Amino acid sequence: MPSCFIGIDSGTQSTKAIVLQAGNGKVIGGATKAHGLIAGLPPGHKEQHPRVWWDAVATSVRGAIRNARISPSSVLGIGVSGQQHGFVPLDAKGNVIRPAKLWCDTATTEQCDFMIRRLGGLKRVIRLIGNGIPAGFTASKILWLKQREPSNYKRLATVLLPHDYLNFRLTGNRAMEFGDASGTALFDVVKRRWQAEVIRSIGAELVSKLPEVRPSDQPAGNLSSEAARALGLSTSVLVSAGGGDNMMGAIGTGNTRAGMVTASFGTSGTIYAWSAKPIVDPEGGIAAFCDSTGAWMPLLCTMNVTVATEMLRNCFGWTHEQFSKQAAATPVGSGGLLLIPYLDGERTPNVPDGTGVFFGANQRTFNPAIFARAAMEGVTLGMNYGLKRLRTLGIRPTQIRITGGGANSPVWRQIMADVFGCEVIGMKTSEGAAYGAALQAWWCHENERGNRTKISDLTDHCVKTDPRTAASPRSKNTRLYMALQALQDRAANDMGEMFHLHRKLKLSRT
Repeated sequence: MPSCFIGIDSGTQSTKAIVLQAGNGKVIGGATKAHGLIAGLPPGHKEQHPRVWWDAVATSVRGAIRNARISPSSVLGIGVSGQQHGFVPLDAKGNVIRPAKLWCDTATTEQCDFMIRRLGGLKRVIRLIGNGIPAGFTASKILWLKQREPSNYKRLATVLLPHDYLNFRLTGNRAMEFGDASGTALFDVVKRRWQAEVIRSIGAELVSKLPEVRPSDQPAGNLSSEAARALGLSTSVLVSAGGGDNMMGAIGTGNTRAGMVTASFGTSGTIYAWSAKPIVDPEGGIAAFCDSTGAWMPLLCTMNVTVATEMLRNCFGWTHEQFSKQAAATPVGSGGLLLIPYLDGERTPNVPDGTGVFFGANQRTFNPAIFARAAMEGVTLGMNYGLKRLRTLGIRPTQIRITGGGANSPVWRQIMADVFGCEVIGMKTSEGAAYGAALQAWWCHENERGNRTKISDLTDHCVKTDPRTAASPRSKNTRLYMALQALQDRAANDMGEMFHLHRKLKLSRT
């Protein structure tokens, strides 16, 4: 029986596990367990209980092993990809104190503003950590707990992120790796260490509650006896450092060399690149993350991609195929109907209180097919807002590798190529984050055996694009989208100012 590695992707909506066969890198089995958000919370609050993730891990791993028809003894390592930025508070005994506040929770804008003011403004914050402090990051969630739930904060012994919590359940060890740590807004991404002044802006006591940060090529540990029983595996199984879903997605799409860019079209949207050195955006729009291989990963995140298309698809009662067919039958530019897609607020640009706007609706454009295409175009233009900034910072994409549900639509792939002005191509393995986690586990296992393997060697060997999904830009369409981009950028800027004023007015009334 060939050696195998398991990759786990614990996301907002589900947990997936795949089995990768060492040597050829083929995925020979997989399983998924769905889960959702805690219902009934106030607007802006998005939470899940970590026990849901662990139960889903146990179910999906056992299912993946069963579907792969392998002996559990052939599994040598496990890697975990997790949704970034979520705040998992543990007490001294390792118990979860309260449900985790997630990356998409935007209820902490007040805490973000407080921290930025206390630290001397956004530009100084960027000098300290290489990033701003948007509501999606972890820091403001910790301050929220201190201010709103002081009794829970007093119990806090360890701050973990979602993938760290799963590593803790797998190994019993409390630790964090550079990639995921760089999305906390407490970590200096250039020097790769906790930033004391930013931590003190929440409270000096927080220093003792942050875990050790380790390089991404060091293992989290071996399976504990309890975890081994839950998964049906041996305690000899190595657990790699793992990382955030974007960091694992980079590995899973072969984004481990200069010139590669990955774009993920899921519930939210991300575009990120590989860099041998830190790339810090002085305006704070691009996140200056470390990756999970020892390099850096400048990244744009938008909060609204398939959020927008799924809302319309469900409203019209269409299947995914019907939605794409309607969009394909509509001319490029949607007759001037433009979506400003801030349905869940927005992170880039930073408009956490924003709302969605269809600009240009009239009797001519008020048509379901036009709205469908405008949704695809609007969210893609929103992602291109950040890609333009990446180019300004020196990233020169030669190819954009696309993942997520949006990558399955041929008409949307052509929109991507036309908007980005660059070839886009999908992957033969659709579960990029889980695949990247399995590859990282393989890499870690090789290094532990004394074989100093480069992660890029594994990705070059294993990661394959699907030539049937390639789309190249059409110059006429690209020129039209450039004009629409300018309009959306202007509207986004005006909306940012408007919602900032609106928030000040709301605060003045409270």
